[in-house]
Amino acid sequence: MRLVMLARNPGLYSHTRLVEAASKRGHTLDVINTLHVHMNITSNKPGLRYGGKSLPLYDAVIPRIGASITDYGLAVLRQFEMQGVFPLNESVAIGRSRDKLRALQLLARAGVGLPVTAFAHGPRKAEEVIREVGGAPVVIKLLEGTQGMGVILAETDASAKSIIEAFSAANINILVQEYIAEAEGSDVRLLVVGGEVVAAMRRISKTGEFRSNLHRGGLGEETPVSADERATAVRAAAVLGLNVAGVDMLRSNRGPMVVEVNSSPGLKGVERATNTDVAGAIIGFLEAAAAHGRTATKGAKG
Repeated sequence: MRLVMLARNPGLYSHTRLVEAASKRGHTLDVINTLHVHMNITSNKPGLRYGGKSLPLYDAVIPRIGASITDYGLAVLRQFEMQGVFPLNESVAIGRSRDKLRALQLLARAGVGLPVTAFAHGPRKAEEVIREVGGAPVVIKLLEGTQGMGVILAETDASAKSIIEAFSAANINILVQEYIAEAEGSDVRLLVVGGEVVAAMRRISKTGEFRSNLHRGGLGEETPVSADERATAVRAAAVLGLNVAGVDMLRSNRGPMVVEVNSSPGLKGVERATNTDVAGAIIGFLEAAAAHGRTATKGAKG
């Protein structure tokens, strides 16, 4: 197969691993800078150009679109989709996962376990929002944050109210979630590929830090997962329509609780922690899906 990856930095571990996995299986994988692609929007002949030349018709496209360029990246991906190129993850599914509020609404409607979450506009609702999630400590999240950035732990009602009021004054939308104390500063990331969990690791926050993201200095280790955790991860990915997803969840006294579903999960931490060829699993999925003309996983509509 001839594959293409949308990525701004071809040297990242995840991207080099996908290129290696594709080559090992006898495929070619071109890596192109998402921002350097431009589109020719013409009736009956959708086209894309890169480096002054028209791009060929690929069998499948792997979107590795950074959060800061989501809108343009999804526009490019949609153009590939209009050409009939199979997307590892569809543009509409990535859009769902990048909108944290919308993703949580869809997961909640489907009955996926979530921490109690509140969202309101304006500082006058601060005290009410804090009460709705059970009072301090609470976790406050920016809707646009990634890799643990824009996530704050407010340990008292007063500090939570001050933070909410400050963000509201700056017209920044936030989510307020209950703090799951029994998770003890750790979470579990499950990698879902084609409706199956192919790897799982427990991420443990460093001393003095409640965020367990590896980019924040957390440590990753292989962990066994329960049938309930496995089913929750697969369900979460399916609800959002993602073929490949990193599903982050907390182990709570009420069962697994999903806190985020990532449509472009990093491979370095999970591959090294579990010694699993996740990149190979992704290319293997593309072989089966693209070759047989399968559409992407269907989840929520719209």
